Amino acid sequence: MEISDLAGPLSREEQRALELFDSPRAWRITGAAFVAMFVSYGVAYSFGAFFKPMALEFGAARGETAVVFSLTVFVWSMSGSLAGHLADRFGPRIIVSVGALVMASGLILTGFIDRLWIGYLTYSIGVGTGIAAAYVPMVAVVGGWFLKRRNTAMGIAVAGIGCGTVAVAPLAAVMIRHLGWRTTDIVFGIVGGSVLLGCAAAAERPPVRVVPSQINVREAIRTPTFGLLYLNSFLSSLALFVPFVYLPAFAHDHGTSDVAAAALVGAIGGASVVGRLGLGALADRISVIFLLKTCYLVLTVSFAIWLVGTSYLALVAFALVLGAGYGGFVALSPAVIAELFGVSKLGTMMGLLYTSGGVGALLGPPLAGMIVDRTGSYRWAIAYSLISAFASYVALLPLKDEVRRGAVSGSA
Repeated sequence: MEISDLAGPLSREEQRALELFDSPRAWRITGAAFVAMFVSYGVAYSFGAFFKPMALEFGAARGETAVVFSLTVFVWSMSGSLAGHLADRFGPRIIVSVGALVMASGLILTGFIDRLWIGYLTYSIGVGTGIAAAYVPMVAVVGGWFLKRRNTAMGIAVAGIGCGTVAVAPLAAVMIRHLGWRTTDIVFGIVGGSVLLGCAAAAERPPVRVVPSQINVREAIRTPTFGLLYLNSFLSSLALFVPFVYLPAFAHDHGTSDVAAAALVGAIGGASVVGRLGLGALADRISVIFLLKTCYLVLTVSFAIWLVGTSYLALVAFALVLGAGYGGFVALSPAVIAELFGVSKLGTMMGLLYTSGGVGALLGPPLAGMIVDRTGSYRWAIAYSLISAFASYVALLPLKDEVRRGAVSGSA
């Protein structure tokens, strides 16, 4: 939001409120968003550690077990638009609080399921709703609290996703080894829900009212620009979530211990932190569209590394490259939406765009699992992921690298 976005002449209260932009309070809210991302995504991206124990206990095929995670991503992606709209209207506090309670309930109930399909409901709805209620409202409200350092602040907020992945995935593997996957889910539910409630209490609306968006949301989503972003998100999601489900199992099948295999997902998260922080700050200086394209090219290169490598060192390299690209485009996507469509409806626009990722995630890991089950090898599944990642990069090529801030172009 720019100062020109303010509705009419400023009152004395609004003039005082302007001083709150980029203030210590704004950075505290950014910190709360970081913690919310840490907890919610840390829990979700630790699923790779749960994958084998759950499949073994229920005697399920890879594709069937992967549906738990795919449905989780589908729920958070499809619910994001509703969460964003409600947060734009009512503020983030109540939305994040509801998400915290639903996530805690879903994880605790998952600890008691006796059939895998019940986990499709408890885990997927619980964790998926928690992420939807945390990510879009918290990132959008951070964007509304900054004028000069918005992209940097957003990068810090979403860096919580990577840090949570680094910490929680290996922690989950250790806890599962000692406590079992059921008790681990229950502990994650209690602790994660409590922390999210604390983040909700710290969330506040931006300090200055803005004019209603001059962009009609229905018209905006029909533009070629939005269409390219939507296609890009769908194609990349077909590939992106495959390693979060299968990489630990792949590494274990090639002689890696359970904890070291789970640590690969942590490596993705660690590298993503560099991408989120570095590119978030860089986006304050150069074209976010150019940087976004580069991130998807890096994503493509990462799957090429996985396709040819089986050693643990090669898998670490894959995880680091994937994390850098993934972290970058996650950090840049809200900035791109803000630049193209403005910030007054940022939560709504983010949520609508991310529905495409939900569809891709719903199809991607189960399809990869079916390919592995049919062929007896991960190679064709990795090749399919590589093709999807490259197609997501190609989808962005028509976008111009330089755009006017806040503009929505009728053409790409």
